[in-house]
Amino acid sequence: MPHDPFRAIVLASSSRYRQQQLALLHLPFRTAAPGVDEAALPGEAPAATALRLALLKAQACAPRHPGALIIGADQVADLDGSAIGKPGSHAAATAQLRAMSGRRVHFHSGLALVDAATGRHRSACVTTEVQFRRLADAAIESYLLADQPYDCAGSARIESLGICLVEAVRSDDPTALVGLPLIMLTSLLADFGVSLPPAPAAGSATAP
Repeated sequence: MPHDPFRAIVLASSSRYRQQQLALLHLPFRTAAPGVDEAALPGEAPAATALRLALLKAQACAPRHPGALIIGADQVADLDGSAIGKPGSHAAATAQLRAMSGRRVHFHSGLALVDAATGRHRSACVTTEVQFRRLADAAIESYLLADQPYDCAGSARIESLGICLVEAVRSDDPTALVGLPLIMLTSLLADFGVSLPPAPAAGSATAP
């Protein structure tokens, strides 16, 4: 069934990075803070945490936005099976980057789409493999002072100066590492009848 163009799309996230990414699709949307506990469950694998939290965030916002399509997302960095979250402080970010120096880290980006009207949902997880350079303490300090990525899982803002910290990035979706896998999202939206690219608004200028 085609998507009602007047039906709301809600991003269940207060992340400015995900908001900037979703805006690239030229779909009108609003945001909502999901307010969920983002702690991992005992024994839960990092990828499973990202997938569970993405769905939980979307479902938490659904009752407040009846009839809307709700997008939930979460990202967990994974170093040898151990989750690495948002550092929250300079000291914690320094420790994270020291631990990841010269290592291969997997960033699991969970994504969920919930139809608040019916409860129907779909979810997926996109994994990005990042090989970090060997990082001297001076380089770590310079990077953190410049970028201050204390709200980023793994302390590396890849779309900014964090690119200087890595040797290689491997993923099926180059947008996933920022936090919102847009290739997968467009597939999920299509399953719910949302056509992309969106049709131009009435009266819009067209190319000759």
